[in-house]
Amino acid sequence: MTQDSASPRRTELLEAAYRYVLEHGLADLSLRPLAAAIGSSPRVLLFLFGSKDGLIRELLARARADELALLGRLEGRTGLAAAAERLWAWAAAPEHRPLLRLWVEAYGRSLVEPGGSWAGFAKATVDDWLGVLAACEPEGADPARRTLVLAVLRGAILDLLATDDAERTGAALRLHLAALD
Repeated sequence: MTQDSASPRRTELLEAAYRYVLEHGLADLSLRPLAAAIGSSPRVLLFLFGSKDGLIRELLARARADELALLGRLEGRTGLAAAAERLWAWAAAPEHRPLLRLWVEAYGRSLVEPGGSWAGFAKATVDDWLGVLAACEPEGADPARRTLVLAVLRGAILDLLATDDAERTGAALRLHLAALD
């Protein structure tokens, strides 16, 4: 059983745990080192979040909230290419790399471990991004175009995280976007 989700201590520890996983990732998350790093105990974390899986679900929801905040700022019929450029500008900023690494890790785990904490994460983020891209296009626009733009964005993000070469990956994305017109 978890404590009230609005508890100030729970919120404080969730935010601290979120900062921790942005730096360390989720792959080898262990409650004891996490609790020590954020000034808590494994017992308190289990009380507040119910289980390690419960905590991971909350951390993924917190990461998704950051993602949705970004996506929400892009709404409006600006056009698909302009929306993709704005998404890329955000993704290419070095300060967003921790969130992007966490997103990639959670996306991948959701595909290979479709149950438990990771359930539905990949699909939900695809749906989120496609929804925002759809809101940037005229009614009735071809959904395959959005899917292609999202696939290229994801590929560019993966390449950027692997190489740290924002110039080359950004140029490749812009080349693709120019071909949309």
